[in-house]
Amino acid sequence: MNILYAFIIVAVLGLLLGAGLAFADKALKVKKDEKLEALEAIMPGANCGGCGFAGCSAYAEAVAEGTAKPGLCSPGGKALAEKMGEILGISVEVGERKVAYVFCQGGKDVTKEDYRYEGIKDCNAASLLFQGPNGCKEGCLHMGSCMAVCPSHAIYYDEKGNVKVDKEKCVGCGACTKVCPNGVIKLIPYSAEYVVACNNHEAGAKAKKNCSAACIGCRICVNKVENSPFTVDSFLSSIDYSKDQSACPLAQEKCPQKCIVRS
Repeated sequence: MNILYAFIIVAVLGLLLGAGLAFADKALKVKKDEKLEALEAIMPGANCGGCGFAGCSAYAEAVAEGTAKPGLCSPGGKALAEKMGEILGISVEVGERKVAYVFCQGGKDVTKEDYRYEGIKDCNAASLLFQGPNGCKEGCLHMGSCMAVCPSHAIYYDEKGNVKVDKEKCVGCGACTKVCPNGVIKLIPYSAEYVVACNNHEAGAKAKKNCSAACIGCRICVNKVENSPFTVDSFLSSIDYSKDQSACPLAQEKCPQKCIVRS
């Protein structure tokens, strides 16, 4: 009988405590901002950090509080920015979509190798030992660290073992640009048709000695091409994508190193 009474008492106490917790949950629950809930509902869920926040929820909260601008989400793009604008009751302008590009053609067939690396297959680990095994110390290390952090699996090895980016899959989050120890990967406009596929800032003779595909800063793309969108800084040519790109095919033809390529 005593056992029965004890069971009944415990059951009643359990019911009372459960009812109390349910009441407290309703009474003390902080109601979420309706705009925040609406913003969270449309986030892509990539949590890539490209917007500068820890994840989609953190970015949505910052936008709802007015401490961050809408339209910073690369995976969501223009469509998401417009939806965010509708929720906030404002007009949101979004620039052109950006995608990652590996500014290096330095595979084993064209790049000098200083030593044989047999350590962890990680670019940052390899760079700790004399900045990597390649003669060019500013080129791609081909260890695939960028692939490991890419949320959309847009980075791959081509048939020669060079690292490439599928621009159709790339969401422009920039995770690969942050993990690359040599800064070889950069974001370019989706519409860009040409790039100078090199990251080497060494003087021409030294750059060419270490990699036969390196830009040597010869300035032919600048001086021998009318209305050129190219500029040369520290022996490395680059394209100003805010300028007319119609001269790029001629520059590609004249480039002695053939480092001006289609993106």
